[in-house]
Amino acid sequence: MSARSNILNKLRTSLEGTVPRPDEFDEALVTGPWRYPPQERVAQLRTLMEAVHTDVHEIAEADWPDVVAQLLAQRDIASLLYAPATPHGQMLNQAWQDRADTPQLRAYDRPIEQWKAELFNDVPASLTGTVGAIAATGSLVLWPDRHEPRLMSLVPPVHIALLRASEIHDNFYDLITAHNWAAGMPTNALLVSGPSKTADIEQILAYGAHGPKELIVLVLEDA
Repeated sequence: MSARSNILNKLRTSLEGTVPRPDEFDEALVTGPWRYPPQERVAQLRTLMEAVHTDVHEIAEADWPDVVAQLLAQRDIASLLYAPATPHGQMLNQAWQDRADTPQLRAYDRPIEQWKAELFNDVPASLTGTVGAIAATGSLVLWPDRHEPRLMSLVPPVHIALLRASEIHDNFYDLITAHNWAAGMPTNALLVSGPSKTADIEQILAYGAHGPKELIVLVLEDA
């Protein structure tokens, strides 16, 4: 018998004669200390995110394309990377198509191999959606897919994220339960609590070393 077969055989027989341990999971241990009244979730999230230099704006849902244009103009940014196949990408394109005062929209519609140098060197800002946020930790939750790959939120120096106020959950457990992750885990979920920063070099805090140096969150108040 080979070493590999011997190891596998031991694994197969290792549980013989044992009794499964009862499920003693106590939901209160991971949710109880981190509960907030619904009307306080936005404030809790905002307090934690602003503490790490995130720029948070609470706005009406219909206003966000205009606000994005204003924020980019303030930063003298002339182009924005977006995902044209997403609902918010389609809304942005429609809102800006007849305007001459908005930045150029650049679609993420090609394999990265075809434009890697351009993405890393010539894209100043990006816009993505989110699947929600966690009030207890001040974190956005992104679920990248083929329309909105993770590079959109990790590479451009400025990342603008859209978040519905109704999709802010008290804690991580509530979020994964609401999205039923037990039935289908995302292949790559991102939890983002602020712009990229590091203090590895001489213990001096620097932003943008491993990702966006500026994170802007637009909290959309549901109508």
